[in-house]
Amino acid sequence: SEQAGEKEPCVLLGQLGEPGRFAYAALCGISLAWLFPEKEQSSFRTEFIEGFVKWLDLPEAVLPTMTAFASGLGGEGKETFAQILLEDPILKENPVVITQDLLSFSLRDGSYDARARVLICHVSWLLRIPLEELEVLEESLLESLKEQKEEESETAEVSRKKKERRKKLKRYLLIGLATVGGGTVIGLTGGLAAPLVAAGAATIIGSAGAAALGSTAGIAVMASLFGAAGAGLTGYKMKKRVGAIEEFEFLPLTEGKQLHITIAITGWLCAGKYGSFTAPWSSLLQSSEQYCLAWESKYLMELGTVLDSLLNGFVNMMAQEALKFTVLSGIMTALTWPASLLTVASVIDNPWGVCLHRSAEVGKHLAHILLSRQQGKRPVTLIGFSLGARVIYFCLQEMAQEKDSQGLIEDVVLLGAPVEGEAKYWKAITKVVSGRIINGYCRGDWLLRFVYRTSSVQINVAGLQPVDLDDRRMVNMDLSSVVS
Repeated sequence: SEQAGEKEPCVLLGQLGEPGRFAYAALCGISLAWLFPEKEQSSFRTEFIEGFVKWLDLPEAVLPTMTAFASGLGGEGKETFAQILLEDPILKENPVVITQDLLSFSLRDGSYDARARVLICHVSWLLRIPLEELEVLEESLLESLKEQKEEESETAEVSRKKKERRKKLKRYLLIGLATVGGGTVIGLTGGLAAPLVAAGAATIIGSAGAAALGSTAGIAVMASLFGAAGAGLTGYKMKKRVGAIEEFEFLPLTEGKQLHITIAITGWLCAGKYGSFTAPWSSLLQSSEQYCLAWESKYLMELGTVLDSLLNGFVNMMAQEALKFTVLSGIMTALTWPASLLTVASVIDNPWGVCLHRSAEVGKHLAHILLSRQQGKRPVTLIGFSLGARVIYFCLQEMAQEKDSQGLIEDVVLLGAPVEGEAKYWKAITKVVSGRIINGYCRGDWLLRFVYRTSSVQINVAGLQPVDLDDRRMVNMDLSSVVS
């Protein structure tokens, strides 16, 4: 069935002539070279393009050309190949079949590499296909799985018991087949291992692709997209203390399932509206499957309480109009701190120091949870503010030191990160992030300046300024107008 899947990506693309398929493969090859030019990404580029040439049923003779494109040659032809596809009579009215086909190809072995998703987004953008179309395709694929699961649960009791027995037998069979993905053991169980409805999936991934996924081995491979025991991240809870870490748990922010997930990390807690880990993320739009990390709440609440009182004290002090400009200008240059602030310095320094240390440890632990594929084999986006951004920074630094850490993280968003801002410290992170590294900074964040006041004057803090890293992934966003 795998060979059949390689022969027929989808019905409409099956009608695409060889020049169109050549342009399609070339566009992907050139895009791969632009997105992932690094030496350590060469095996990914080569394997992807070799499999893709077979998938499109192109003659073997074109492989050296495609490999050259994927190695960085011929990049200037990107727009030309995109134009050929946009003008092709088969694709003119419905270019979204390219997105659909690339998604099918990327999921063919039961894992969804973050680099593949970044490529799909990039090629879709070149063909003027909205990102929402990819989201719809991904959701449609999952809908097929869910429908089958519901169908099974609506049976009579006797029938259900028979089915349970069959399921048990089938599960043993699946476990026997769990090494189909190139010797990788796949975590199976639960409703997420429900059979894919081949007929329903055919509209999304093409009839041959659906036939491959509808087979027993295909079900096992599809199950690998989701986390162990079907529970994914919510099923993970620390059984015992890990080093200095006392609390580490994933809380669901949404009820949806998606082929890519988002993990949000809160930076501190305080009484009232922001007393919970979930509160800051109520309007998060990234992915329909979201989690937030609950970590070290005792220490984050202590810090938040101190920050809150410090902030209130400062606001009261600033209430006198005459002080507004003289004090603020001094604070902005971080040369003179008001005596009233310095008297409470010891109150904040201790909880801040404790949380700095713990956030680094939590970040390292998060790295190993993600590397164990607790979330399944699908792209992860990380977003955090303040100490939550620091957790992410140390998570990525830890991942960068491990093998098999590529293709797991799609995008990262760090807001007001209390970490080093020098480019050399961020270089390693580019190895593990496939999409964008967004550093949201605010030059006027006096609180962040204050907690770093005893450090060297030369220290660069990422949350206060742009990170000057020459890499297409690095995006600096000045949030001063939003925060100040």
